[in-house]
Amino acid sequence: MTEWITNTMNSLGYMGIALLMFLENLFPPIPSELIMPLAGFTVSQGKMELIPAIVAGVIGTILGAFPWYYFGKLVDESRLEKLADKYGKWIFVSATDISKANQWFNKYGNIAVFLGRLVPGIRTLISLPAGINNMNMSSFIIYSTIGTLLWVSLLTGSGYVLGDNYELVEQYIAPVSKIALLSIIFFFLIWIIRKQMKK
Repeated sequence: MTEWITNTMNSLGYMGIALLMFLENLFPPIPSELIMPLAGFTVSQGKMELIPAIVAGVIGTILGAFPWYYFGKLVDESRLEKLADKYGKWIFVSATDISKANQWFNKYGNIAVFLGRLVPGIRTLISLPAGINNMNMSSFIIYSTIGTLLWVSLLTGSGYVLGDNYELVEQYIAPVSKIALLSIIFFFLIWIIRKQMKK
């Protein structure tokens, strides 16, 4: 993976950064935690400029967010509720639960998208509920861009500072990603247990 990312970036330059970050949003196993620190390391070697590298990363990420957003629009709330009514009993989710979750997202969607772009493991998936809830496109782009800009700048700056040791960024962030996903699963299980106890 590292060799492929390095070769892509070396051969395509800024376009390679954008392409890799686009693909990272479509296929989460491709880690931004490796792409952007490598870009920062390349900047430290004088082979790239910092601002264009960050801009390329942001553009690639935002373009990669659109497929998931539009997939969410295809799914839409009514289809989810029908699926929940039909199959939700197996995971203890009802149409009412879907409706409540969507009401929550409609209320806090802007901040959810912004914060979601800063959390490994959730960065890609946050576009899905935004599409499902028909989040205003301009708001989606604005809050996604702000969150992405912070994330990409942090990773690129870390790679620049660490130099040859840029791969350490991924090693330190990988556990955070796992903790975030495990936390989501944990809270989902707690929610299911509490729901069953109420019944």
